[in-house]
Amino acid sequence: MRIGVDVMGGDNAPDAILAGALDAACHLSENDTLVLVGDAAVIRSSVDTHEYRSRIEIVHTTEVVAMDEPPVEAVRAKQDSSITVLARLASHKVDNPLDAIVSAGSTGAQVTAAQMYMRRLQHVHRPGIAVIVPTLAGNVILIDVGANIEPKPHHLAQYGVMGAVLSELATGVQNPRVALMNIGGEEQKGTAEIKQASRMLREDADVNFVGSVEGRDVFNGVADVIITDGVVGNVTLKLAEGLAEGLFRRIAHEVAAIDSELAQRFQPIVKKIYADHDYHEYGGAPLLGVNGVCMISHGSSQPRTITNAILKARQYVDSGVNAAISARLGEMAKREQAA
Repeated sequence: MRIGVDVMGGDNAPDAILAGALDAACHLSENDTLVLVGDAAVIRSSVDTHEYRSRIEIVHTTEVVAMDEPPVEAVRAKQDSSITVLARLASHKVDNPLDAIVSAGSTGAQVTAAQMYMRRLQHVHRPGIAVIVPTLAGNVILIDVGANIEPKPHHLAQYGVMGAVLSELATGVQNPRVALMNIGGEEQKGTAEIKQASRMLREDADVNFVGSVEGRDVFNGVADVIITDGVVGNVTLKLAEGLAEGLFRRIAHEVAAIDSELAQRFQPIVKKIYADHDYHEYGGAPLLGVNGVCMISHGSSQPRTITNAILKARQYVDSGVNAAISARLGEMAKREQAA
C-alpha cells in the first residue's frame, strides 16, 4: 500500500508532521510505502538515518498553501504545493497512484484538491468530512464538518448513506441509526432543504432513519450517524472540543482545591477520559465520497496525531468503505430513477 503525507501542511509543520510520519513507518508492513511530499532537503535530513528508510519515498515540492489562502485559487495557482501534488499523486490517471493521503493543511484546499484530482466516487454528488465523536453511548459519526457549507437535500441524503457505511465498516455498528440535525425533533421544523432531505431518507428502506435530532442529542445515544451541513457540523465539533477541554480543566481545578491528595488519585481518571475524547488519538477525519482515501487532520496536529492518521488511513483502505459507498449509492440512484 502507498500512503502519502503532506509534510508541509499544519500549524506545526514540518517538524511535527515529519516526526509523526517517521514513527508511522515503524508500524507499517514491509510491503507498504510512505510517500513524503514537501521540501526534500528538510525531509531527507531525517529520513536518511531512519531505520525504515527503505519504506519511504520523497517527492520534492516548492510551494505551500497557507491556512488563510482562498482554497480554490490557491490549489489552481500553486501547482507545486504539497497539498496539490499529494492529491495529484492519488489520481488514478498517474502510474502507481497513492492509495491514501494525509494532510493537516488547509481543509478547504484539501477538499478542493481531492475533488479536482482524485475525483468523486461514482454516484457521489458532493463529498463530506466524517468525524467519529466518542460518547458514553458509543461512537457517533458526524457528517459533514466542513466540506459542504450549503448542501442540497440530495447531498444530505447521501451523507446519511455514506455515514451509515462508515459506521458499519469502521466502528462495527450493525444497522446504524441515522438522524438529521435540526432545530427540533418535530417533522414540521427546519428549512425546506432539511424537510426534503428527511423525506428522502425516510423513503430509503436501506437507511435506518430515526428522524430529526437536536444538538444535545449528539452525545446522548439516540443515533449512530448524524447528518448536518458543513457550518453547523464544524461549529458543533469545535464547540465540543473546547467544552471538553474546559470541563476537564475545571474539574481538575475544583478537585485540587478541595483535597490535593484526592486530586492526585483523581488525575489518572481524568487523563483516561480525556484520552478517549482526544482528537490526537483519532488522527483525522476521512473525506467520504472521493475516489480514494483522504484523511484530513487537525491543523494543530502533533506527531502522534499524524501517526494515528496514517494508520487509520491504512485501515480505511483495507475496510472497503469506498466500494460499499458506491454500491449503496448506486442502489439509491436506481430507486430514484424508478420512482
